[in-house]
Amino acid sequence: MGVCEGKTFKFSNAAITSFAAVAGKVESKGPYGDEFDEIVEDNKGGADTWEQAEAMLQTKALRHAMDKTPLTTEKMDLIFAGDLLNQCTGSSYGLKDFYIPFLGIYGACSTFAEALLLSASMVNAGYVENCAAVTSSHFSSAERQFRFPLNYGGVRTPTAQWTATAAGAAIVTSEPEPPFIRAATVGKIQDMGINDLNNMGAAMAGAAYDTLSRHFKHTGTHPEDYDLIITGDLGQVGSDLLYDLFKRDGVALEKWHKDCGLMLYDRESQDVHAGGSGCGCSAAMMCGHFLKRVKNGELKRILYAATGALMSPTMVQQGGSIPGICHVVSVESA
Repeated sequence: MGVCEGKTFKFSNAAITSFAAVAGKVESKGPYGDEFDEIVEDNKGGADTWEQAEAMLQTKALRHAMDKTPLTTEKMDLIFAGDLLNQCTGSSYGLKDFYIPFLGIYGACSTFAEALLLSASMVNAGYVENCAAVTSSHFSSAERQFRFPLNYGGVRTPTAQWTATAAGAAIVTSEPEPPFIRAATVGKIQDMGINDLNNMGAAMAGAAYDTLSRHFKHTGTHPEDYDLIITGDLGQVGSDLLYDLFKRDGVALEKWHKDCGLMLYDRESQDVHAGGSGCGCSAAMMCGHFLKRVKNGELKRILYAATGALMSPTMVQQGGSIPGICHVVSVESA
């Protein structure tokens, strides 16, 4: 059984058996474009709408992950999945044909870490044997819901981030092979008072600092105990704020830190401003890049700290701020 210290859970029996990432055309032009399982060249992927295209990304990601195992849908016990769209549209429509027990979740861009945390909890406790964590995002569907219609032609500010068209899926079981999920810390909602829809990094930085600090305290670890501390997706603005917050504690976090929003794209040649964002950004980087390196032993121990801006367009239009959340998952090779 998992041991809970504060809001940090420790696991002894949860492993990521397989994982897969699907990405769009823009993402394929970035530094890690050749590491994804499939590239969808068309923004709609042959579907009629962007929302249908995002649902298809989840279908493809989970199918690729399952194809790497002998598991059939009948052997899958549970899916935790979510996305950025109202009513978790991408997940509900993308995964309905698998006919696997489904629990929809919402953590904004922190959703993949939340799904891994919940999957590991269920597997480690012995409630299920095979559990999937799935999430996605799509640039066009997110812009339509959260900001402006694309044909509006609004000018994006320097602090804005580019929502990734991507999806990631991981299957968590009790198999005795890495990557292993060893611990996870549940985030607390933090409100930095940011009300700018184009400044997500600033809205999420405080949550990343809070959850990472609590994880270090609860586990008795320090940044130097990890090969990498991976956030998703603070971008440049949020990453700089996170460094400033840790410097107050005498910690130079930048020595160990990588941000998925700063890795997915080439910011010099791709017009993504402060970096990438969206549920699919860190999910694709984790499932396309980092988990492979934990599996082969290149990385021994990483912290995945996925951040989410829990914003509501309605609340922001009413003058409200944008709360942030961060969930941390420790992944190890042994």
